[in-house]
Amino acid sequence: MRSRKSSNKPEQIALHFDVPGLVAGVDEAGRGPLAGPVVAAAVILDDLKPVKGLADSKVLTAKARDRLYDEIRAKALCCSIAEASVEEIDQINILQATMLAMRRAVEGLRLKPAKVLVDGNRLPVLKVTAEAIVKGDATVAAISAASILAKVHRDRLCLQLHELHPQYGFAEHKGYSTPEHLAALRAHGACAVHRRSFAPVREALEGVAVAQTVATA
Repeated sequence: MRSRKSSNKPEQIALHFDVPGLVAGVDEAGRGPLAGPVVAAAVILDDLKPVKGLADSKVLTAKARDRLYDEIRAKALCCSIAEASVEEIDQINILQATMLAMRRAVEGLRLKPAKVLVDGNRLPVLKVTAEAIVKGDATVAAISAASILAKVHRDRLCLQLHELHPQYGFAEHKGYSTPEHLAALRAHGACAVHRRSFAPVREALEGVAVAQTVATA
């Protein structure tokens, strides 16, 4: 059967046929925030140990995500969580950094999958068969599990960032572009974990620089 490319030119051709063997689900968290790494997770579920209540992490409560995070880690055949750093995001852009984090997550699996199912319409370059599935985090159990692991892992990272930089409120907005976060950027400038390639951060830095220049003029 001939493979078909998605309309958005994924990094790897999406293959729409089944292959025997283990299947891994992959998803990411943190493409949109102004700060912190982008996180990806890969999960191979165990059919003999089903996890009830799997769904897109965005529709679950924080309490439900935390419970499922522990259950997925306990019951899955294997799972892997990986990151792409703020520096990498700024160097190669957020899309490519997301693909990098996904590839690292797959390569970090203890067991090698025969096929990888990735949420969305783009694929990282992998050494195994892969297929992109739009809204897969809501329809494919392994992708749902990956979305939960990535989301919980990143939220916990943001709590750590809050302890280091409490003036920005990372514990509340998780790095997203909320009015409170933008106000903190204008007041304090950017810190080491802000993505300087993102326009709101860049504009905040420029505004602080202008204000300092005016103040010393």
